[in-house]
Amino acid sequence: MSSIRERNRDLILRAASEEFADKGFAATKTSDIAAKAGLPKPNVYYYFKSKENLYREVLESIVEPLLQASAPFKQAGHPYDVLTAYIRSKIRISRELPYASKVFASEIMHGAPHLSAEQTQQLNDQARHNIECIQRWIDQGLMANVDPHHLLFSIWAATQTYADFDWQISTVTGKATLSDADYDAAAETIIRLVIKGCEVEERPQARSA
Repeated sequence: MSSIRERNRDLILRAASEEFADKGFAATKTSDIAAKAGLPKPNVYYYFKSKENLYREVLESIVEPLLQASAPFKQAGHPYDVLTAYIRSKIRISRELPYASKVFASEIMHGAPHLSAEQTQQLNDQARHNIECIQRWIDQGLMANVDPHHLLFSIWAATQTYADFDWQISTVTGKATLSDADYDAAAETIIRLVIKGCEVEERPQARSA
């Protein structure tokens, strides 16, 4: 029974991510979510109680990976390794959670009315910690004297665009969907721009890998 429950929750959550990303919170109907999930409408309320709770679950499904993406910053490491791992994690989120990423972007653009105070605090604390790490590397002479805030904003924009502006990317590339090779190329390009632009030296083991 637990496996059926988890399967149904996953189906509803995935369908909700697509519907909220496509129509926004106000215009999305629970009946449309149920239809996309291939389940009766009462199942949505059985598992999530309300459309508001379901929307918050979609946000939670993207907030947690975003927080986890900053794990490299939480250990003592060289900026080359940390920034490389962080960028790869952010690209992976855009590839694996594109609809939830769009929902999160829309939420932020509207002033984050549905994010809990705890989630907002966690995201802000994470950003401040990452900025402090970057500033520390600058002070240690490990990278160029760039503005840590704007470096972080640039990485967010460069990585999240692959989910949030997928229509534009598909139109320009002529591809309905990007392949794993495309996402790898995106990560490598962003990494190169950040590493070279910030004058971060590659560690010996990084060059030989």
